[in-house]
Amino acid sequence: MTAAVWLREAADGSVVLTLHIQPGAKKTEFVGLHGEALKIRLAAPPVDGKANAALCAFLADFCGVPKSAVSLVSGETSRAKRVRIDGASAGALARLRALG
Repeated sequence: MTAAVWLREAADGSVVLTLHIQPGAKKTEFVGLHGEALKIRLAAPPVDGKANAALCAFLADFCGVPKSAVSLVSGETSRAKRVRIDGASAGALARLRALG
């Protein structure tokens, strides 16, 4: 199995995800791959940082980490984002890998 291009494990144990975000969807969910990124639909609108906050909360919940462990690395105002997750368990990483 080849490594997921959109999921990168850093030397410090954190994980960086390359994502494509579709805000304003009916529900928040993982969709699959979009090029070399993992696509996520967000129910939150792309207004006043609401979509970014919803994205971080969704990923924190999925990975079982506190919201403070999820941070936006790049793409604050773009659909293309990179998100860093600190302290994700091996189980959470396995669930993430299974998505793509």
